[in-house]
Amino acid sequence: MPAEGHILALDQGTTSTRAIIFRTPDLAPVASAQQEFAQAYPNSGWVEHEAEDLWDTSLAVMREALAKAGLAAGDIAGIGIANQRETTLVWDRRTGRPIHRAIVWQDRRTAATCAALREAGHASAVAASTGLLIDPYFSATKIAWILDAVPGARDAAERGELAFGTVDAFLLWRMTEGRVHATDATNAARTMLFDIRAGAWDPAMCALFRVPMAMLPEVRDCAAEFGTTGVLGAPIPVRGIAGDQQAATVGQACFEPGMVKSTYGTGCFALLNTGETPVASSHRLLTTIAYQLGGRRTYALEGAIFVAGAAVQWLRDGLGIIRDAAESGELAARSDPANRLYLVPAFVGLGVPHWDAEARGTIHGLTRASGRADFARAALESVGYQTRDLVEAMRADMGGGGGAVLRVDGGMVASDWTMQFLADVLGAPVDRPIIRETTALGAGYLAGLQAGLCPEPAEFATRWQLDRRFTPSMPDGTRDAAYAGWRRAVQRTLSDPG
Repeated sequence: MPAEGHILALDQGTTSTRAIIFRTPDLAPVASAQQEFAQAYPNSGWVEHEAEDLWDTSLAVMREALAKAGLAAGDIAGIGIANQRETTLVWDRRTGRPIHRAIVWQDRRTAATCAALREAGHASAVAASTGLLIDPYFSATKIAWILDAVPGARDAAERGELAFGTVDAFLLWRMTEGRVHATDATNAARTMLFDIRAGAWDPAMCALFRVPMAMLPEVRDCAAEFGTTGVLGAPIPVRGIAGDQQAATVGQACFEPGMVKSTYGTGCFALLNTGETPVASSHRLLTTIAYQLGGRRTYALEGAIFVAGAAVQWLRDGLGIIRDAAESGELAARSDPANRLYLVPAFVGLGVPHWDAEARGTIHGLTRASGRADFARAALESVGYQTRDLVEAMRADMGGGGGAVLRVDGGMVASDWTMQFLADVLGAPVDRPIIRETTALGAGYLAGLQAGLCPEPAEFATRWQLDRRFTPSMPDGTRDAAYAGWRRAVQRTLSDPG
């Protein structure tokens, strides 16, 4: 039995940063802290963060969690980091200061660049190496945009004076005071520069996207020694890193091929474990790395929804029709099903299976009777419909039928109404775990595994605990009619409906 101890998990997300301290070996949460930070939208379709906000909130929540737990830095056996993926930072190696705001994964400013690369015939080569589609979502074109937009940056990068990193690598650089420039395989796999089969940066991709290889971090396993930080008052080793969706896959114990998890935060991301062999998608899913342990890569098919919880934030902040997220489910339950609205939340384009960077949000079915409750219902239902789009694509790629259980996590799963609709529209069970912060749990587990304080994956999987299973109750005819209406609404939303 692994020894007792404590692990600090840092979950740096798109709208907030959270730290949770877990007790090992059972990974019971001991204390947590969370801080939101500002978003910047300098132009339509552009999304940025102040890089210092990412660092400042990370440092603050780690300190606060320690204080709440009554622990000192010396009591922590390791730090695990989970992070918003694809968000891109470029900084000066000498000063550690970013040369531009972080460009967020949702940002679509490089849509024209991506379209030109697709039209030039590069899509098949990119997919063969990276498993990805050419899209502004990923880091490569963001890096090139920064190098072109900031005077002197491209020359400095060629001289090796600048460093690129996804958020994990930036935080690790700050934690280690510039001693370590590294990332893990899951984050590297989201850059559109990494050969996921060879497990190495691809010079051809770097040349195609005009990214100097001197900028790139070293790539390590998800559970590894990433250096030591002293920013919390005593040395603590950083022992785990994974992109947030892969960390959630680990936290949901989806270690067997065929298991699926879906995380509902700002966006929604579903991952299907495909084992040690990457599966090429025929339905515009992404082939990616689920996790890498002991030098062995496990792959996944992934579908991305760009707007999930962000639709509820829009109800609150954009329209002002709810006070908080919990109110959305209460409102939706009071809506009249006969007044069916379809919200297609393409605020920053559409993800799988459409990959339409130019699409923008639409609402279909408005009548004079439409009100607050109908808008709330449409926002929550849009998450279920988009998830079905993903699951349908996964089933087709794997050559299988329906009926697989979906494990869910993230902030939105607290809404029973939303989870019941998800089960209804999928026609499949939806399992919600007791520990819902599975992103932080996965990061904590990876660090605990490396520290020798957590069991191997097979034993960890036996400890996964169910809170509630939502089973479908919607009649087949109602389900099919509702989904057909969604598909018509999406077709009208596409920038080129064809």
